[in-house]
Amino acid sequence: MTAGYRLETLQLDRSSGINLDRQIYRQLRQLIERRMLPSGTALPSTRLLARDLGLGRNTVIAAYEQLALEGFLAIERGSAPVVKGLPASEARPAAESPTGDAALSRRGRVMSEQPFHHGTPGITAFHPGLPDADNFPFNTWSKLLNRRAKQARGDLFGTYHIMGYPPLCEAIARYLTASRGVVCAPEQVVITNGAQAAFDLLARLLTDPGETVWMEEPGYYGAGAAFIAAGARLEPLRVDDRGWDLTPLATPPRVIFTTPSCHHPLGLTMAMAQRLNLLRMAAEWHAWVIEDDYDSEYRFQGQPIPALQGIARDARVIFVGTFAKILFPAMRLGYMVVPMDVRDRLIAAMSCSGQFAPLITQAALADFITEGHLTRHLRRMRRLYADRRQFFMEQFDRHLKDEMELRRTDSGIQLVGLFKDERDDRAIAEAAKTHGINVSSLSLQYRFEPSRKGLLFGFAASDRRATQRAIEKLAQVMRGLG
Repeated sequence: MTAGYRLETLQLDRSSGINLDRQIYRQLRQLIERRMLPSGTALPSTRLLARDLGLGRNTVIAAYEQLALEGFLAIERGSAPVVKGLPASEARPAAESPTGDAALSRRGRVMSEQPFHHGTPGITAFHPGLPDADNFPFNTWSKLLNRRAKQARGDLFGTYHIMGYPPLCEAIARYLTASRGVVCAPEQVVITNGAQAAFDLLARLLTDPGETVWMEEPGYYGAGAAFIAAGARLEPLRVDDRGWDLTPLATPPRVIFTTPSCHHPLGLTMAMAQRLNLLRMAAEWHAWVIEDDYDSEYRFQGQPIPALQGIARDARVIFVGTFAKILFPAMRLGYMVVPMDVRDRLIAAMSCSGQFAPLITQAALADFITEGHLTRHLRRMRRLYADRRQFFMEQFDRHLKDEMELRRTDSGIQLVGLFKDERDDRAIAEAAKTHGINVSSLSLQYRFEPSRKGLLFGFAASDRRATQRAIEKLAQVMRGLG
């Protein structure tokens, strides 16, 4: 075993007045005592370490000899110095560290208590919102990345373009104008490390502790978690089969969070009358509206519904989108469309939070969009997902209709099944996971009572064979727990 990267931490202060051999001795001894250099580790030769540190060899020899004298090193002629086991008198108990709540700040405790749902590699049925990776054009994507890496200059290798790589911002602005009815200039597009990074940044920028956020109920738990972590207080904007309940709050909210084109998780589309009413209320309250447009590209009846942002005249709307659903989640690229008076103030905030995304990836994505690959990919995936959606519904009716009622909505790559009796949806989701089925419990999307019980199914990433097997297994799990 060799010391490797651990000796790269050695730092010498030539202005401290402490002999350099003594500094080396102290730092090496500390690494040994902390077991960072365990027994049997071979250290570099005196000649090699002296060269790396820019010292005379005698300085390193003095440090090694002192460590050997105290029993920390074994030095034999012609062999590398080797770390010995700690002398009994030098063995020190590990310092006790705080555990549990005592280890975290109050904000840290709040963050650690937020709900989440992540997948498991290799388990795609029925991960909500997960696109199909097998049909993504990775050959094209790798060529674009490789080309950008070869041709890139310094502007893609530094911490530049904090707000986003300009050609990508231009490509997204054109795409949103044509496909989503968003009204924006390229300068209003801000690139983030995914939608969740945007929510985290906006929660801290737009709310002070104790201020109210009107959050859809049920609603996306990730966005709710970001606002709660920022110290905001959530009030439920209830959504059911009748739509969004826009009964005004007693205290005007600072922020309204909504998914109007494809409600998460119920898949509803907000009617125009409700959209106009919500924008009117937001303007009267001087509230911000955050429009989460997470997967509205996938609509299976008619055309995608234009964005709320495109019809907002007086209300302040921030449009948030992501490439996680239309390309793949690990790309970790999302975007915001913000008013110009906010944009210039975001630069310092994004620098402070480190939310800016890798420029090489942004440049490759800009090429992917401008060269027409995105349009072709979406066209192909819409056909594929329409077929998988239809097959999923058929298999659901065959195996699960006695236990659940499926909500057949026209948009999104996930569907909700509601239990017909009282069941613990979280227990069923956990049991399903042990059988290789990654469903999410509907109650996870609620923060207020009463919550409805059911399961959230993603159908996009599973082919027909995987869908049939997973539904059959899930039916067995549910009957076993029924």
